[in-house]
Amino acid sequence: MSRRDRLKGLFDDTAQELAAANLEEEASARGPAGPVRSMALTLGRMEEESRAMQEALLSGERVVELDPELIDMSFVRDRLAEMPNELADELVQSIEQSGQEVPILVRPHPDDGQRYQVVYGHRRLQALRLLGRKVQAIIRKLDDIDVVIAQGIENSARRNLSYIERAVFAFNLESKGFDRPVIMKALSTDKTELSKLISVAKAIPMDVIAAIGAAPAAGRRKWIALAQNWSGETSSRLRGLITSEGFINQESDRRFDLVIAELARKPPKQEMNEYDWTPKRAGNIKGRIRSAGDSFTIALKTGDAADFGDYISRRLDELYDAFKASK
Repeated sequence: MSRRDRLKGLFDDTAQELAAANLEEEASARGPAGPVRSMALTLGRMEEESRAMQEALLSGERVVELDPELIDMSFVRDRLAEMPNELADELVQSIEQSGQEVPILVRPHPDDGQRYQVVYGHRRLQALRLLGRKVQAIIRKLDDIDVVIAQGIENSARRNLSYIERAVFAFNLESKGFDRPVIMKALSTDKTELSKLISVAKAIPMDVIAAIGAAPAAGRRKWIALAQNWSGETSSRLRGLITSEGFINQESDRRFDLVIAELARKPPKQEMNEYDWTPKRAGNIKGRIRSAGDSFTIALKTGDAADFGDYISRRLDELYDAFKASK
């Protein structure tokens, strides 16, 4: 049996385990909660990955040295953490002192036969780039589905993704056209929990998620509560906070707490502003404009009021598009 067949067999076994877990969930409404099922699936899959690695060694798969400049990043990002960008970074210093202890996994680049693409080990690759060293890597022929599942296995076996990283990873995979059963395998989760993950990433704007970061201490319940209460007004209220220097300089978990604190704070009541309007040029129309917080009204009266009001109404989409474009 080829290495390819064995790897596909591993993924097929995982799919069967997940399918069985979902059948059990449907058969009993009193089964374990989603996170508990996910943990059981993760532990089982870590055992399968260990078995796959042993098979790889027995089949002669070996670690090779590659030039980091010949390796591109994966087509899908699974972490919100920034890449090392200076020699003082903890990972960079660790590799400089102790060497690269764990090889990365790459595949031949699907679009360039002279290059490679990372499956997992992005931060190690970047650290070695900064150090100007060759990277220790295992080369494995994988298709796109294999790549996302292998990334999930690596995350389960090493440092688990935070809840919001899992949500963004799931959302990105679905956006790229991957079927939900594949995403379930990549994240070791079931269909109910996957739906919640994707709904959270859809509800909260990606720029806000990126500004907060991984927030490992902010778990499932806090992110779901934030997503359920999200609105256009929420984004407006947070715009100043998430771009402030005081916010940016905080640790990720503290940034999440600052967002929650800002949304819990009662906003100051805005004063009402009311005034009359008449056209600059002479005209048979008058208006009364009233602005109060998130409310804005224009009342028209006298001769041309009805016709002018109808004229504005028929062009509201056009005016709103111009307004959005100007921002």
